[in-house]
Amino acid sequence: MSEKTLTMKLLKGKYGVCRLDKTDLIPEWAQNSDFISITRTLDELSIVCAEESIPGHVKCEKDWRILKIEGPLDFSLIGILAKISTILSEKRISIFAVSTYDTDYILVKNKDIDSAIAALVNEGNEIMDYVNSDGFMEQ
Repeated sequence: MSEKTLTMKLLKGKYGVCRLDKTDLIPEWAQNSDFISITRTLDELSIVCAEESIPGHVKCEKDWRILKIEGPLDFSLIGILAKISTILSEKRISIFAVSTYDTDYILVKNKDIDSAIAALVNEGNEIMDYVNSDGFMEQ
């Protein structure tokens, strides 16, 4: 076990990753969430938001949980996402990453969240506000 490297916080709720057409306007329903990430590319409009806000007709992948890396992180820091993705890939856990100006967010499927957090803690990271599937608060 290594020394503590990162502090993360598990956000409440479940989230969905949506794919809309590249020409679509940003929908009103996407803005009803504490966490929203909107990315427009030449190919698509991608939105991450609370899954209960997503209408049934929208193409999406639901049941994601979000781990926020406590920041702000300095732009000169190297390898944060690589370190986390390596730890989780060794446990065969896929991620969806979102970066902002201040920090990074790691989305993990709800079915994998306990295993992901155990792997991250085992590598010396701290997870705040985590209640495991047995109902126990983890620190």
